[in-house]
Amino acid sequence: MRLSDEEKAMRDGAQGQAVAKAMDLLIRYGEALGAEDFVYTDNIAGVPGSSPKWVKEYYAADGGDYRAVFSRFDLDSDEVVDVPRIQGFSCHLQGGMDPELWREQGMTEEAFANFQADEQEVAGHGIQVLKTCTPYLAGNVPVMGEHCAWMESSAVVFCNSVIGGRTNCEGRESTSAAMLAKRVPNWGFHRDEFRKGQHLIQVETPVDSVFEWGMLGYFTGAAVEDAIPVLDGAISDPALIKHKHFGAAAASSGGVEMYHMAGITPEAPSVEAAFGGAPKGERFTYGPNERRAIYERLNAIGESRDVDYVMLGCPHYSAEQLAEAARLLEGRRVHENSSLWIFTSRAVKATAEASGYADVIRKAGAHLMTDTCSAISQAVPPGTRVAAFDSAKQTHYLPAIMGIEGWFGTTQDCIDAACTGRWEGRLN
Repeated sequence: MRLSDEEKAMRDGAQGQAVAKAMDLLIRYGEALGAEDFVYTDNIAGVPGSSPKWVKEYYAADGGDYRAVFSRFDLDSDEVVDVPRIQGFSCHLQGGMDPELWREQGMTEEAFANFQADEQEVAGHGIQVLKTCTPYLAGNVPVMGEHCAWMESSAVVFCNSVIGGRTNCEGRESTSAAMLAKRVPNWGFHRDEFRKGQHLIQVETPVDSVFEWGMLGYFTGAAVEDAIPVLDGAISDPALIKHKHFGAAAASSGGVEMYHMAGITPEAPSVEAAFGGAPKGERFTYGPNERRAIYERLNAIGESRDVDYVMLGCPHYSAEQLAEAARLLEGRRVHENSSLWIFTSRAVKATAEASGYADVIRKAGAHLMTDTCSAISQAVPPGTRVAAFDSAKQTHYLPAIMGIEGWFGTTQDCIDAACTGRWEGRLN
């Protein structure tokens, strides 16, 4: 790779051992990718140094602490080095448990103590403690064209597609190194030529609600796999939360990291602009038959209609979605045979507390949780056999992870199921 004089000095230790180790990792990473040089980044989102207790025990000979994990695991270093305060503007994505309701999630005292210790280290190293898969809802909003280094598939696709930021789907190692070096390899979505559309999806059935956007996203990912789709047609009422659900679904069913919607997303004023010329690749149609097939596919793992658990907040709920959940729950109670857990970020929860939404949710017998979700923490209420979701992403993952049945529907369907203990959702 071509290195600037500053990058050579960083590699050679001018800014300390940790930065040198970070540069060594990033150079190896860039060479493996075929990148010729680096781009500068000052917006990084990852999970630096945090780990469950067993990972620290693996590095017991190196001290078994945050410093050992950051050095040996994150930086792939052959020695343990001191980790300075982070140089780049960085945030910590979701963790493993709620900081207050960890007992309800089935976590142990030992696991919680480890969680607290890691969080103190994160804050002490100058990293923003956002603890969310939606950093753009908690204060980290890149500008169009900004080079970022983000983890988390649903955050990456949102950054690239909706904001017009530029990031590949990075891993823990590259983001931790980028926090120190403020560099990532110049390849993939950082480059203009890589951001052009590859396949066309013609939308012929109306897509307007969060529910419909989620199903279209799931269809899109399954159709194009990890390519860049360009969508055109009957898509209306674009809003942040709809893009959030669309991107998360497309990233789950097919690995989409960027999409274009003609006349909606910033790099697609037209179909031709999105493709960088005439449309190419395959052409897929999303009509009434495809819509029904996707709904049936998402609900194929549901058999019993007795719902033990309803999980909302994947990706983490916005303030608007918490307001809607509170409206649907007001004056009602979660059924004695069911549980309702709603996940959000700490920042959005603070807004929900101030606005009264959180109180309504708790009065109904539901839990409002932060920092994680059931898929990340693998935490569900005891005895859960059948769950319901308004997220295609969570429907895709959690039943497979936990070996349970799952239903997918609207937020109204899910809250009705939580309050009655029965699934009555259907496609209109």
